[in-house]
Amino acid sequence: MLLNRLDGYEELSEDEDDEEDDVKESGAQADDETAPELVEVSAEQAASILATTEAEAEEANPGVTNARYLDSNLNIQEDKILDSDQNGVMMEWESDIMKKSAVALLPRPGLKVLNIGHGMGIVDGFFQEREPSEHHIIEAHADVVAEMKKRGWDSKPGVTIHEGRWQDILPGLVGEGVTFDAIYYDTFAESYADFRGFFSEQVIGLLEQEGGKWGFFNGMGADRQISYDVYQKVAEMDLFEAGFDVDWEDIPVPKLDGEWKGVKRAYWVVDNYRLPLCRFMD
Repeated sequence: MLLNRLDGYEELSEDEDDEEDDVKESGAQADDETAPELVEVSAEQAASILATTEAEAEEANPGVTNARYLDSNLNIQEDKILDSDQNGVMMEWESDIMKKSAVALLPRPGLKVLNIGHGMGIVDGFFQEREPSEHHIIEAHADVVAEMKKRGWDSKPGVTIHEGRWQDILPGLVGEGVTFDAIYYDTFAESYADFRGFFSEQVIGLLEQEGGKWGFFNGMGADRQISYDVYQKVAEMDLFEAGFDVDWEDIPVPKLDGEWKGVKRAYWVVDNYRLPLCRFMD
C-alpha cells in the first residue's frame, strides 16, 4: 500500500523543490501559468495525512473494492454512473478535464491510443474526435461493456474493445509487441499500489519511446486539498523512479454543489484539477 511506500522518504529540501519546479515547466502550460504550489511535508506527516484520508474513505464507503465493484450492478444514467452503493463511478462534470487530456495526448490525427476504463465513454469520445489510427479500450465491468456495444462502440473507426481487467490484458499486449503513442488510465476502486504497478511495470512496455505520452485521471485524495497535494507529491516521486517526467496543468473546477444529488459521497471538493502529462525521461 501507499503508506508502506512512504517509508524512507526524506523531507524535501528547498533545493529539491526548486528542481521539481523546473521539471514541471512545459509547453503544455501557457507562458503565464505556473506549476501548482504543493505543501511541503515529511514522510511521517504524509503518512499521517494519508492514513486519515484512507480511514475516512473506508468509514464512508466500507467494503468498496475493485472486486465488489466489478460484481455490482451499475446504474448507468446520461450524466453519471453509480455503483450499487450509490458511489459515483464517473460523472458528466468531468468532460472538460477529459477533453483537455485527449487534446494533450493526441495532438494530431493518425496516432495509436489506449484507454483503460471506458465508463461513460467521455474521454473515448474525445479520442475519436482526434481521428486515431488505432483506438484500444480496456473495460472490466460487464455492464459497461454491454452499454458500449449497445451504443455501437465496437463498430467505431479503429476501435478494439478488450473485455477484462488491465492486469490480465496488458501483459499479452506487451508480449505481442503492441505499442501506443498515447495511454490514458481511469479505473474505479483500485488502490494506489495498483496504479503504481501499472506505470512502473506495464507502461514502459506499451508506450512509444519517441514522442509517447500518457496520462491519468488525477483524482487521488480530491476530497481534501492537503491529501490531493500529498498524493501528487508521492506520485511525482514514484513516476521519477519509474523513469517518467510529468508536467502538470492547473484546470479550475466549477462549483459542483448540485452535482452530488443521489450520490453517496462527493469525491471532488478541491478548486483545481491538476492535469498530468507523462513521458519518458530524456
